[in-house]
Amino acid sequence: METGTSNGFRITLFGAWLAILFLTLPLVVVFPISFTPHRYLSLPDGAWSLRHYATLIDDPSWRNSIRDSLITGVASTVIAVVLGTMTAIGCWRLSSRLSETVRILMLTPMIVPSIVHALGFYQVWVQFNLIDTYTGLIIAHAMKSTPYVVISVSAALANVDLKLEQAARSLGAKVVQALWMVIIPAARPGILAGAVFAFALSWDELVVNLFITSRNVYTLPRKIWDGIQDNIDPAVASVAAVLIVLTVVAMLARFAVARRQRHTPLST
Repeated sequence: METGTSNGFRITLFGAWLAILFLTLPLVVVFPISFTPHRYLSLPDGAWSLRHYATLIDDPSWRNSIRDSLITGVASTVIAVVLGTMTAIGCWRLSSRLSETVRILMLTPMIVPSIVHALGFYQVWVQFNLIDTYTGLIIAHAMKSTPYVVISVSAALANVDLKLEQAARSLGAKVVQALWMVIIPAARPGILAGAVFAFALSWDELVVNLFITSRNVYTLPRKIWDGIQDNIDPAVASVAAVLIVLTVVAMLARFAVARRQRHTPLST
């Protein structure tokens, strides 16, 4: 019996590693391509070059696209976190059929395809002169990101007892104080997770950007899209390599912080 269980575990482990390799090997190929000395996308043939990494710094179009993506991502994330957190807390406090209806309505943007979003935003934004503006793009990204914040904050508050707020109010705390000192700390993991999802969604959004932006707002996904239309620019591989490294560093830092928190003794 133990032998069969052990064999089953090995097969499962082998399948898991096989799936991981299948998903990560294409990413690994990006790194050598980013060091190609050629002007076209290819593997280095004996010579390595940093010219395409230098392009990300020297070329104003790449710098501006990264700047526009950061501006849009940060601003839309702030708006989505505020709106999503307020909605989740309101639904949590109601705890009724109405709150469930609100949650369902908030989740509908996740069901609608991006192309439908893009067409809708274009039709409305034209009427308000928001095409190719930071304001229009930030609002569009915030509207798409808010449901993710609602989900994550609602999940964080799912096991929080409403009596905690009532106890704080009975001890003299005002509404704002109870919100800031009781509810927000309980929802903090969900707020942080929602912020990560919102920023990642904004940073990676392309379809909506293609419809409602042109040249005044030129985000990184659109720059990458334009770079692969005719002759694929190897700088795209350099951008991908940088983003992969930053993602891995952020994940390792998060794991290190979590491990330190687990091993830090509670103060008395």
